[in-house]
Amino acid sequence: MRHLRQVLRLATINIVFLRHGLDEFLFGLRFLSPIRFVYHLLPWNWWRKEQAPRAVRLRLALEDLGPIFIKFGQMLSTRRDLLPPDLARELARLQDRVPPFPKEQSRAIIEKALGRPVNEVFSRFDTEPLASASIAQVHAAELKDGRQVVIKVVRPNIEKIIRRDVELLYIIARAAHRYWPEGRRLRPIEVVEEYEKTIFDELDLMREAANASQLRRHFEDSEILYIPSIEWDLTSNHVMVMERISGIPIGDMQALHRHHVNMQLLAERGVEIFFTQVFRNNFFHADMHPGNIFVDAHEPASPTYIAIDFGIVGSLTPEDQRYLAENFYAFFRRDYRRVAELHVESGWVPPNTRVNDFESAIRTVCEPIFERPLKEISFGHFLLRLFQTARRFHMEVQPQLVLLQKTLLNIEGLGRDLYPDLDLWKTAKPFIEDWMHDQVGLKALVKGLKSHLPRFLEKAPETPILLNEVINLAAKERLKLHYESTQLSALEKTLREGQRKQGLWILTLLASLLGFGMMAFPHGPIWHSLPVVSWLAYAIATASLIASFRERRRAAD
Repeated sequence: MRHLRQVLRLATINIVFLRHGLDEFLFGLRFLSPIRFVYHLLPWNWWRKEQAPRAVRLRLALEDLGPIFIKFGQMLSTRRDLLPPDLARELARLQDRVPPFPKEQSRAIIEKALGRPVNEVFSRFDTEPLASASIAQVHAAELKDGRQVVIKVVRPNIEKIIRRDVELLYIIARAAHRYWPEGRRLRPIEVVEEYEKTIFDELDLMREAANASQLRRHFEDSEILYIPSIEWDLTSNHVMVMERISGIPIGDMQALHRHHVNMQLLAERGVEIFFTQVFRNNFFHADMHPGNIFVDAHEPASPTYIAIDFGIVGSLTPEDQRYLAENFYAFFRRDYRRVAELHVESGWVPPNTRVNDFESAIRTVCEPIFERPLKEISFGHFLLRLFQTARRFHMEVQPQLVLLQKTLLNIEGLGRDLYPDLDLWKTAKPFIEDWMHDQVGLKALVKGLKSHLPRFLEKAPETPILLNEVINLAAKERLKLHYESTQLSALEKTLREGQRKQGLWILTLLASLLGFGMMAFPHGPIWHSLPVVSWLAYAIATASLIASFRERRRAAD
């Protein structure tokens, strides 16, 4: 039954595209263009009526197909450098002007969530929506105390529609993984899994409210970004009440220029917000298309961003964050060899990759765009070269970074519209350098000690007893050590073969190196979670254990 629904959905997609006369996009593909004439010979094309412009037809088709297709159109609309102007302008309407659902339904959902009539909570409620998007729509209202708010309402039955299309995405992803030569490298199934989690999280407005609250704390009293406050008592899974903001839509360039906004500073602050969220806070707004961003122009010389719609946020693991920062840092210094080495170390390319060849390929792609303003960079050409390099060196897609890459593309496209002379690399470099400085050196060491000292002190009283138990177990030959790395597996094999004496000396050496290594490199990937004192204690304890074990064995012999 499920497969039948999926087949019907595929048929529906094709029918919608044909109904809107989008065959020109289909037959624009090189391998299908030779059969274009066959389609036009079909009877229903003989008396074709006058059609709307292609951009309008594409937007209407995406609206008919539902939330996932609308979001795809939203993403495309932010890339004016990659799309013809007519398509970019029309797809921008998908950001906040999707046809609304009936106001009666909206009112009923709000009253059900609040448990009382709307007029008991609000002194004014606008039945006509202020904005309407793929997942929800927004109504303006006024609280009894006079504060202006907006009410966000999730579309009815939207979860069922999304789940149907996600199932279809899984079919396409599995087919690509199985039959497409690039499928395994691009990991389409994992990408769809990540997208599924993201879009279903977006349906929970309590989660969105919590995201907004967290971002507001991070930028409290900030001059560069303002996050509206949440009315928690009036917020639930399907309804969210939030402070109403006023500002100029970031896409309204004429209004920004009319207010004499400092466009260069505005573009630079956009870059600052992105890198601050990703590296300092490790919590970033991942849906920063123009429909979700406004500008407070009360002080045009020092404009402030205002963000809304926090359904999609992202964060990185400490390992991904560190590797990403080091990649940026090496890239900004044009240290392409280090970029290549980091890709190998992180597992983003196969371990047998020849670093020299990879370094040369990265240099060839990146060097032409350095120290150039955005207006002089052909981003489409750059992406094409980058994808070719990735394919050549079997670089795997990292699903956990897809949100970050999407956000970076939005920021770059926004900067291109606001201030085409922006030097993205020069603007971003100081933030990465500051982050690296905070993560490496004495300051980072002290921070790590302060962070983990309470945990170490909590466990300290138990340490002598635990060490004594370990020594007794070792003496009775009941202690079994398990290793994961290839090198330690080889050591385990050596011990089993009877070379105990040599193995113990090697283990002692490893224990010593562990302590000194932590002092020399306090931010290596293995020991992020423990302070220097803990690792030195474990190193000394291991050495003591080995010495005790050897003495007991000698005595037994």
